[in-house]
Amino acid sequence: MTKSLQERFSDPITTEAELRAIMGTPSPIARDKVIDHIDQYCAEFIAHAPFVVLSTRGPEGEMDLSPRGDPAGFVKLIDEHTLALPDRLGNRRADTFANLMVNPEVGLIFLVPGKRETLRVSGQGLLVHDEDLRSELAHKGKVPQLVLVVDVKRVMFQCAKCMVRSGLWQPESWADVSEMSSLAEAIKVHSELSESIAEIDHVITQSETERLY
Repeated sequence: MTKSLQERFSDPITTEAELRAIMGTPSPIARDKVIDHIDQYCAEFIAHAPFVVLSTRGPEGEMDLSPRGDPAGFVKLIDEHTLALPDRLGNRRADTFANLMVNPEVGLIFLVPGKRETLRVSGQGLLVHDEDLRSELAHKGKVPQLVLVVDVKRVMFQCAKCMVRSGLWQPESWADVSEMSSLAEAIKVHSELSESIAEIDHVITQSETERLY
């Protein structure tokens, strides 16, 4: 029988009191930086962000993270409490959207290339087929099939320490990826496919060619 994490590792931290005994308390700057709306500073950041990571929660409580990207400013600010994310052509798994059918809570982290801070937003999401909104979010004449509208509840800037440590925007600090396995190799094993790696890679490349615009 597989042991639980608490059985495998010593000194588990299971209460906030135990956590605070080790980490201490945040400074007022960190503690009080959360706001409940998109102000001018947050709006500026979102307008420059070409990439956002979207989190949702599945029917059994499992967490899911989905990367979303488009030209900077693709997330529309409707008002200070409402954001709209267009859904572009993908693989049709729709994990994020299926999760929303049972749990509306969403979280987002916006990234702007070259900026060391990130922006965290959380709230409740609603999937809509609103024709007017979809038309507003068209890109190169392509209208999204669906739009995720977010009712914003919590917003905060995340400090730059993780970006500084990771060197995310410094190419000279990046790891050498030349010996890494390809996506096609991983998918062949994970999906137990009979097709060759070359055939799978062709499907992936063709999808990127035909479904990007």
